[in-house]
Amino acid sequence: MSIALVTNSYLDDYSAKIRAKPVPWEGYQRAGLVTSEELSLLKKVDRQPKAKIESLLLSDGQAYVLLYLRLLKKLQRVDTQQFILVMVADALADHEERIPLFTGSSQVDQDLPYGPLLRILDSQDDFVQLKTIQILTILFSAEASPQPLQRLQPYLNVIASLVIRPSPQTRDIAVQCLEAVLPRPEVRKAVWANSSLVAGLVDILKHNPGPQMCYQVGFCLWLITFEQEVAEQINSKFDIIPLLVDVAQSAVKEKVIRVVVATFRNLVTKAPSQNLPAMLVTQLLPFAKNLATRKWSDEDIVEDVQFLRDELNARFESLTTYDEYSSELTSGHLSWTPVHESELFWKENAAKLNDKDYEQLKILIRLLKESNDPVVLAVAAHDLGQYVKHCERGKKVISDLSGKTRVMELMSHDNPDVRYRALICVQRLVSHPWATV
Repeated sequence: MSIALVTNSYLDDYSAKIRAKPVPWEGYQRAGLVTSEELSLLKKVDRQPKAKIESLLLSDGQAYVLLYLRLLKKLQRVDTQQFILVMVADALADHEERIPLFTGSSQVDQDLPYGPLLRILDSQDDFVQLKTIQILTILFSAEASPQPLQRLQPYLNVIASLVIRPSPQTRDIAVQCLEAVLPRPEVRKAVWANSSLVAGLVDILKHNPGPQMCYQVGFCLWLITFEQEVAEQINSKFDIIPLLVDVAQSAVKEKVIRVVVATFRNLVTKAPSQNLPAMLVTQLLPFAKNLATRKWSDEDIVEDVQFLRDELNARFESLTTYDEYSSELTSGHLSWTPVHESELFWKENAAKLNDKDYEQLKILIRLLKESNDPVVLAVAAHDLGQYVKHCERGKKVISDLSGKTRVMELMSHDNPDVRYRALICVQRLVSHPWATV
């Protein structure tokens, strides 16, 4: 992997300034922090032309790799750490053949190369942090064997802190690094275990980033959804399906649509029962049909769109009216679709909310308790009222689940429709004596 794959104008400009700064190496030698042999090596590369440094690395690459890593291990001054990190990054830039010199340094000292790099991740200096994750990304990406969690965790914790910072430059570097390491299965598992990191990525998409950042974050989500557990749980935890539909519908770049559709394909292939209901509720089927009529330059997107359209279509055609309602309820995105206001629907189906130990009735009450969306609250209150109207014996269960208390609270909600629907529901809850169960 070339370091050019993780690049940024801020890092490039700041690195150029650091190369030009003098470092008091003689002072370090007088203080006993640098040996005479180390000083001799340093003077040969300090503020020297790139061609000369390249020549030295060609002849004495291993010596300079060990020098840089050992200096990082023992020198604490921020400006010196900055200089060493720039020299390390320069040595790696466009020279994949030098990566084994770094990863193989553990044979000389077991603490190398990762010990010093992971320790300075705690630096309060932004450049030191960013340059270090840039270097770690290259080393991790090139490792032949899976990396231990204790090595990945501090690295991913820093990336998680960077993706939520307001600086676009910082977020850009963090997301680029993540893109580069997520092809590794152990990294995907570690990222999924870091809920603040996944939440940070999702939050970026919620704030309408530019096309490139949309693509990069989408690429990260696509990669992590190759993990079965992620595909099963990511929508229930982060509600990403409606978000990704919005991203794709507003995208102006084909590559953004491509990575979103590829992510949907992973979700459908690996966890259809967990994801197809939400996809149908968010109207992904008509969108997929529309995408299938467009001209695309990339054959992969054509295949993925057709797959998605066919899977959703097959699911849709096999749905009963109650299946549609169940899908909407499971997704948490209730809206005024026709079933809610159909008396025939409720007459025929209200008792089904009692199935599996009142599983769907519990979902309805949970939405009343947890949702902040006035439409969801109004529809849920309406549905609960319809359920009571057609299934009298469910009143006690509603009361036991604190549903009655919650609906009464909603009678004073800011939204007039929520207040009205809650009022009707409460009237039905209290207007008749409970039937004997």
